Amino acid sequence: MQDLFKNIKGDKAIWAVITLLALFSFLPVYSASTNLVYVVGNGTTWGHLIKHGILLVLGFLIIYGVHKIPYKYFRALSIIAMPIVYVLLAFTLAQGTTIGGANASRWIRVPFVGISFQTSTLASIVLLIHVARYLSKIRNEENITFKETLVPLWMPVFIVLVLILPANFSTTAIIFFMVMVLCFVGGYPLKYLLRIVGVGLLGLTMFVLTAKAFPGLFPNRVDTWISRIENFADKDDSVADYQIEKAKIAIATGGVVGKGAGKSVMKNFLPQSTSDFIYAIIVEEYGLMGAFTLVLLYLFLLFRIIIVAHKAPTIFGKLLVIAVGMPIVFQAFINMAVAVELFPVTGQNLPLISSGGTSIWMTCLALGIILSVSKKRVEVTQEEKIEQHDNPLEILSEQL
Repeated sequence: MQDLFKNIKGDKAIWAVITLLALFSFLPVYSASTNLVYVVGNGTTWGHLIKHGILLVLGFLIIYGVHKIPYKYFRALSIIAMPIVYVLLAFTLAQGTTIGGANASRWIRVPFVGISFQTSTLASIVLLIHVARYLSKIRNEENITFKETLVPLWMPVFIVLVLILPANFSTTAIIFFMVMVLCFVGGYPLKYLLRIVGVGLLGLTMFVLTAKAFPGLFPNRVDTWISRIENFADKDDSVADYQIEKAKIAIATGGVVGKGAGKSVMKNFLPQSTSDFIYAIIVEEYGLMGAFTLVLLYLFLLFRIIIVAHKAPTIFGKLLVIAVGMPIVFQAFINMAVAVELFPVTGQNLPLISSGGTSIWMTCLALGIILSVSKKRVEVTQEEKIEQHDNPLEILSEQL
């Protein structure tokens, strides 16, 4: 065990907070899985708990393996991975899995393994790394024109967004927003960003009009997210979303300290209680104290991500941490905002808490990249100490 801890590098605070989140997740997942067992008739509660544990163990192995890779290699890997992402997204859109009789063109089934994989989550990470790489490349260039950035920067962005949009509007919007934030932080000219926002809004409008004019062109998913936005905008209780209604009941009955672990009632009535709406179950069982504690953990994770980005030794390292780190916290707060009806229903999981292999693994991949950058910073600091110390062998002996 001591040898294992010696091999764990990077920001120890990040390791601690993601471990706390992962350990806590067993309680609400086990409790909320009764919905899948007794209402849907899917498996057993212990079966779902064991599956969740296996997914988390594999996720932490991903973190461990990725954080050992020097982050500079992700620059080249993003170039190689972009064409693969295009193929996966196109295949997913064309051959999307049907889940529960509904079109779910966000998933592909992995052959010989029997699990489904949501390709858009992988695409978002690869795309944001690609954007970070390009922004670090042009960081010191002066008088760069909008035309020069169209093909290398914006063409991959819009290809990915176009391939995701028909099946998953919320993920498309989040990726687009994260790209805008990353470009702004990376020093991309604001006047060019405004042009891209205008083009994006125009493209979305054309897409919606086309979907309305030809209903059979984009089966059911377009109508689904349009109706969700309309229901959110209409505050009339008669059109309230069923999921939101049950989530609000769960939150309202939670009180300050909650009903206690495993004592949720609404988990038996709230669809997606182990994933999209798990925060409502957490508030019902652990009250406002548990809800605010979870918020503080994600805020602390955000704080450490900013610290790692600030201390990163290169521009690419700084942008890389922001690119893969900010979406984790942003997705967490979107999930919580949906549960309290501050945001339309989006289908976004609560990172490291909700059940679901793709979400857990891609979150762990992003965290591994962040820890890789923080590990490099520690190594650089140690090298500086060795160079400045009167007796370098003394510092080396301390590290050993």
